[in-house]
Amino acid sequence: MARKLKITVLVDESTVPQDDPKFESVAEKSDTEYHVIDALRKIGHEVAVVAAISDVPALAQKLLDEQSDLVFNLTEEFHGDRKLDQSIAGLLDLLQLPYTGSGPAALILCRDKRLCKELLSLHKIRVPGFISMPVGKAVHVPKNTRWPLVVKPAFEDSSEGISNASIVNDVESLAARAKFVHERWNQAAIAEEYIEGREFYVAVLGNRKLTALPIRECVFGADDTGGPLMATYRVKQNTGFREKWKINFGFAELEEKLSRDLGRTCKKVYRVLQLHDYGRIDLRITPAGKIVILEVNPNPDLAYGEEVAESADKAGIGYNELIDRVIYSALQRYK
Repeated sequence: MARKLKITVLVDESTVPQDDPKFESVAEKSDTEYHVIDALRKIGHEVAVVAAISDVPALAQKLLDEQSDLVFNLTEEFHGDRKLDQSIAGLLDLLQLPYTGSGPAALILCRDKRLCKELLSLHKIRVPGFISMPVGKAVHVPKNTRWPLVVKPAFEDSSEGISNASIVNDVESLAARAKFVHERWNQAAIAEEYIEGREFYVAVLGNRKLTALPIRECVFGADDTGGPLMATYRVKQNTGFREKWKINFGFAELEEKLSRDLGRTCKKVYRVLQLHDYGRIDLRITPAGKIVILEVNPNPDLAYGEEVAESADKAGIGYNELIDRVIYSALQRYK
């Protein structure tokens, strides 16, 4: 992008270091905010940083006062509540400020795992069978339920609330795990059919024209070791844990036709759920070759070295260019 812009980077209040509110120290920093802000400055854009404070009128005024060309939205919550990430996007819409990433519709549809799966099913996209378990209601298990099930909080992300203990094989265990989710996260639970097979992550860029980036895979250790069979919270967050159980994230080796099929399916998912600019779809392929969508991630982590950036790099898109592409895609939507 030739034109240099003034960009406001909107971040969660909890991520702002007291000793570095402008995110100017980048040495050995691993936070997404540092990576994106550093890339924006290296590209040549003028950068302002605004924290999403809980005082909404003051936040709105701060955003308006910056008079930026674009808001780079890195928020994941509001006032500690992840379900309110859609409200931040809604505020930007109300203020008529152009911003990167998905809007309220996609954030709502993808946040509620139950709603997301219902909508994808309507579009003939295969998802795991599931049971919705609201707080305070008895667990009802349909007769055609296929065990085992994986019990999760309905509104969390980054595999929060998912561990080996999430896999249940009977009604008693299901009820106990659902109760745990209700009490620990104070929200509904969802119990999904456990899908056996290889696990893949497909990053997608763009809006009208979509690009599916090289596919990543999570390879689990042998299932007779007693180790994790899913990308649990500890698998995603703990390097030592992955090393212990021989779990590796890398690039998938797939036949060209299967790779195209995955890309085509993920682009359809991206459009159905109204994602913008960039996203990531998590899925499994069953031993019978069926593609099953597990999770859809609008505004996924853009940190250097994470899934989206790694896939972009594999496609020949360096980190600064990736950030610039997100900016370009966002600006094109507002023309």
